[in-house]
Amino acid sequence: MKILILGAGKMGVWLSDALCLHHELAVMDQDIGRLRYVFNTVRLTQFEELADFAPELTINAVNLQHTQKAFEEVLPFLPENCILADIASVKNGIKTFYEKSRHPFVSVHPMFGPTFASLNNLSNHHAIIISESCETGKAFFKQFFSSLGVQIHDYSFDAHDRTIAYSLSIPFASTLVFGASMQHQKAPGTTFEKHLAIARGLLSEDDHLLSEILFNKYTVPQLEQIQASLARLLGIISEKDTTAMQSYLNQIRKNLLPD
Repeated sequence: MKILILGAGKMGVWLSDALCLHHELAVMDQDIGRLRYVFNTVRLTQFEELADFAPELTINAVNLQHTQKAFEEVLPFLPENCILADIASVKNGIKTFYEKSRHPFVSVHPMFGPTFASLNNLSNHHAIIISESCETGKAFFKQFFSSLGVQIHDYSFDAHDRTIAYSLSIPFASTLVFGASMQHQKAPGTTFEKHLAIARGLLSEDDHLLSEILFNKYTVPQLEQIQASLARLLGIISEKDTTAMQSYLNQIRKNLLPD
């Protein structure tokens, strides 16, 4: 398949490395310096070059805040039957854009990235494929993710956003609260060091990405649950209520049991 990747950032370069041996690949980035990291691909910097390449699939891997703009810029130069694909972790507005574009599309969310995942071993990681996507696009990404050992989940656009509010907003918010409580002093402890490493990794991510994930319309109810649980814990600690603490811990252990 002839595949165009928009953006030579971390995920764009990783995608090009993962796909270039089995497909005819082009990577487009208007910053020519970033293209020095891609190999065995056609390197493009001008929109006019897209017509000659004529991709069958265009994967948008630019930063989240530029996703829709990048699509709009290249659409006039793509074949009518070219499948549009995004890997955005937040799907706000993506469905509406695809409906207006009149192109077949596939929307996916690889729930791993350069910060925490080893991209050479993804067997313990997950990816979501949006169910409203076209069959050809879904088949392509199912084969691609399966070849990497990634666990695949099918969700609608709405179910995806609900899942992200639960699986990302909760740990993100908890980590941000932890980081906001930091003091400039050494604090020995294995658990503390693990939390600190997670916090530093999270804060190395793009600010816009973090904001958009937390601005998900389903995030607030999740944070309200955290707030209620924290208020309960604070009350138990203030009262030094051993019985209530035991009940609280037992409920958490029950929540953490595997499905």
